[in-house]
Parts: sequence; structure tokens; C-alpha cells
Amino acid sequence: MDNNVWMSILLFVVAGYGSYIVALTYRKRRMPIARTMFWTMLCASFYSVGYGFELLSRNLGQMKLALQIEYLGIPFVSTLWLFLAIQFTGRAARNRKPLALFLAIVPCIIFVLHLTNDWNHLIYKDYIPNASSFGPPYVTLKGPWYWVHVIYNYAILVVGFLLFIPMYYRSSRIVRKQIVILMLGAAAPMLSNLVYLFGVVVDLTPFGFILSGLAYIWGILRFNLLRLTPLAMNKVFHTIRDGVVIMGEDNQVISFNRAAESVFPGLGKRRAPIPLDEAFRGHEPFLERIIAAQLRDDRFPFQVDRELRTLHFNCGLTVLYDTTDQPIGKMLILNDVTELKENESRLRENARQLSELNSFKDKLFTIVAHDIRDPVAVLVSMTDLLRNRMQLSEKEFSEWMEEMHGQMRSTLSLIDSLLDWYRSQKGQVTYEPNDWNLRQAVNQSFAVAGGKAALRQIALTERIDPSVTVYADREMLDLILRNLISNAIKYASSGGNVEVAAAVERTEVIVSVTDDGPGIDRETAERLRQEMPTFRKESEEEEARFGLTLTREFVRINGGRLWFDSESGRGTRFYFTVPCSAQRFDSHSPIANISQ
Repeated sequence: MDNNVWMSILLFVVAGYGSYIVALTYRKRRMPIARTMFWTMLCASFYSVGYGFELLSRNLGQMKLALQIEYLGIPFVSTLWLFLAIQFTGRAARNRKPLALFLAIVPCIIFVLHLTNDWNHLIYKDYIPNASSFGPPYVTLKGPWYWVHVIYNYAILVVGFLLFIPMYYRSSRIVRKQIVILMLGAAAPMLSNLVYLFGVVVDLTPFGFILSGLAYIWGILRFNLLRLTPLAMNKVFHTIRDGVVIMGEDNQVISFNRAAESVFPGLGKRRAPIPLDEAFRGHEPFLERIIAAQLRDDRFPFQVDRELRTLHFNCGLTVLYDTTDQPIGKMLILNDVTELKENESRLRENARQLSELNSFKDKLFTIVAHDIRDPVAVLVSMTDLLRNRMQLSEKEFSEWMEEMHGQMRSTLSLIDSLLDWYRSQKGQVTYEPNDWNLRQAVNQSFAVAGGKAALRQIALTERIDPSVTVYADREMLDLILRNLISNAIKYASSGGNVEVAAAVERTEVIVSVTDDGPGIDRETAERLRQEMPTFRKESEEEEARFGLTLTREFVRINGGRLWFDSESGRGTRFYFTVPCSAQRFDSHSPIANISQ
């Protein structure tokens, strides 16, 4: 057998395993990239079979028929390969169909011109007998459109390489292998064609498909060339809400999605590959955790501050392996659980509020059961006796009426205090501060408490400069003064003195309420300093604690503080502060959010 026969057999073999690739891609025809490769390898098979018949031809007619078979594939192979590269890299996704029609213009023209070449001679001007027995029986003399097709083919091959090169550097290892296979599939026929263009009689381009076919079969069977397409992977990679970072074996970031870039802005400052210390700059503990993982999976929490919000993530670090179970890198997935954490915090806050409400309900029941029921029960018993018209002396009647009046006033005072405290605890107190003359407010409180003080012959005095004005809510200020003055009268010595004084210090006024009573022992003082109120009036101390709690709350709302000093046998002095009228609270004031 001569050389032409051997070459023809080789080309038929090339067409055979090209047909095998066609069969593999046909099975995956639902994928656009598989359909493109199907047509690419089908055209390459026509090219190989046609050239095999051209080498076996014995006359010009047989050679022209073989060329017609070849040109079923020759004009379209390169164009289809470029379209394959466009699909693989995900370019021009919205304009894919118009682009395909545009790229097909030149191949269709070449096909038609060759089909009618005997009339126009634009592809081949003439056929010259081959003096050598090696190669086709005739050597073709190329026409102008043959060179147009050559230039077009090389131009689109260069464009395809330019699409693949930047993608190669930012892709994972397995995708890089797929890119190399696709580039090799185009480079082998192109280099073989260059040899033919430089004067070799035999067209070596179809023989280049030997390498292309082997590379494609290897890629399909070994690297899932038709399954793991970067177009689909890129779509998922960049649209997933979780941040994904792909790292190579050399501890460099080789790929990341937009969600990851929003967490680590350093990723977008330079092109991949990026050293880990640059990618995660400012997050050193996080970086140490990544490096320490080595070749094992890891799960850990991570948080990062963004303006006024803290973002929370559950991080999963997974080692990546190739098909031979060799580690090729790591994948970090950042699952954003910020909303979950915030919802969890809100649920805890709601649970706390429900617990407080339940506690408050229990306290109200306690009040009803002990503090309100007892005096009401006494009143009912006394009114029953009066209704039965018991014979009472004038003195006894007066004592009964005094007792009933005391019970009613005590119960009413307790109910008013409870309502005030409840409103303060639920944020329903209306805080309306204004400028008030402190001396006038104190004298008004003296007028209210004057009757009670007169019964015990207690003198009420004030030492306040008439020009002192405070910035406070008037109703709250009156309640604070009434409670403190009432307590002072209650515990002052009979015939003693209760004094209210004030001193201006910087931006606040310090008000003191002093009595000359027996004072407060250390144990009782510690209990009074506790902020939790007590409702049961089992002793005068417990009633004082409740009044003091309410007073402390209203002082806080007005931006002040409350404290006291006491010495056993020498009286007690309560202090509270209130802002001067010159100070105006804005959004930074401690009372700005009282309604919340």
C-alpha cells in the first residue's frame, strides 16, 4: 500500500472516533454547549472523510466530489469552535442568537462559492496535476475567497483564545483543565494548517483532528467537559446568596463570588490569584482559622461589622479533591445568618417582655390580695355596722369615721402610686419638659403637705434662691417633691423640721430634702437602695421602698439621679438632681427614648 492509502485509513479512523464524540455529545444534546460540540465534531468528521477520499481519488472528477464532502465541514469548523468558546465562557448571553447568525455569514458564503466554484473560480482558480505520487492527484491554485476564509478562520481562533486566557487565571483547577483541552482542540488543527499554507503538498489540517479528538474524548470522560460547564457553574456561583471563596493548594484565592466580595472588600482590589493575607486583611483571627485547617474540613462562626449593623455568618471550610482523591484546594462557604440572629434576639426580647408582663400580673394580684383587699374589707365591715345602726357614742363615731377616712385615703394613695408606676414601666408617661421656678414648685408641695405637717407640729422650710429654674416635666417634678417631702414628714420628729434646699452645680441643680428623724439603720438603707419595688405594706419600710422606686424612676426620666445619706439618730437627707433650665436635651438625652 502506498502512503496515500495509509493516510486515508488514518483519516477514516479519525472520523471514526470523531463520530464517537458526536454520539457522546448527542446524548447530552439538551445542553447548548453539547449541541455546539456535536456540530463541531460532525463538521470535522466530514473534513477528515472528505480528505481521505481526496487522497484516494484517481482523477479530477473524483477529487472535486471529495472536495464537496470536505466543504460540508471546512467552512464551519472554526466558527463553531468560537461559538463553543463563547458559550463556555458565558459571553454575550443575551445576544447569543444574533451573534450566531452574524458569525455564520462568512462560512455560508464560502460554502456556496465552493459549491459553484466551477462557474466563479473564487475558491480555487485552477487544478494542476500533481507530479508526485504523494498527496492528491491535483494541486489547487487558490482564489481570493480562499484567502478571505483563511484570514477569517485565524481571526476567530485568536478571538477564542483571548476569551479563554483571562478565564483561565480566575478559574478553579478542574475548569482550567477543561479550558486547556478546548484550546488544544483548536490549536492542533491550526498549527497543522500553517504547515500546509507554507507549501506542503498534503493538507495536514485533518490530521490535527487526531489530537483534537483524543483531547475531547479525554476531557469528556475524565473532566466532565460536558457536565461541569463554567457557564452553568458561573451562573450559580455568582447568583448564590452565600459567599463562596475557592482557594488553591498554595493558599491563594483563585475565585470568589459577589457575595464573598461584599464581606471581604479586599478580594475586589486585585485580580486572582490573591494571597490570603491580602484577601482577608483586617480579619486576622479568621485568617489564622483558615490556615490552621490545613487538609481537614472545619465549621465555625464569623461576624463582621458593617456601619451600624453586625453581620453574622456560619462558615464551612471544605477540602476539594480531584478524581484521584488528591487535595487540590479548599472551598469556603459563608452562610449569612444575620436575619436569623436578629430574629432570635427579637424573640428573646419578646420573651423577656412577656416574662415581665407575667411578673407584673403576679404583683398586681399580690396587691389586690393584700394591700387593697384588707382596707376595703375593713370598710365593708364598718359600713355594715353603721347600716345596722349600732348605738355609738360621739367619740366612738368620730374614731370610726377617722379610721374609715384613713383607710380610704391610704387605699387611694396606693392605687394612684400603682397607676403612676405602671405608666412609667410601660413607657406611657408623657414627658413634656419646660422651664420651671424651683422655689414655686417646692412651696406648692409644701401647701399640699402642710396639713399633715401641722398635725405633728413639723415646720416646713426651704432655702432656695428665687432665680433658680429647672428644665423638667412639671407633673413628675411635683410627684418627686411630694413623695420625698411626705416621707420626710412621716419620719421627722414631732415638733421637728423638714427642710428643702437647692444648689446649682454646672449644668444641674442638686435638690436636698432633710428631716431630723431617727435616721435609717444600715440594713434598712441597703434594702431601700434596691431598685425593685415592693408592693406589700407589711411595714412602713416596704411602703417607703415602693415610693422611693417610683421617685427614682421619675428622676431618671428627667435626666437626673437620686441618692440619700442617713445617720442613725441624726436624720436623713435625700438628694436628687435635675437639669438647669439653660440645658436643653436633644436626641442624645437619656430621656429621648422614654416612649420606647
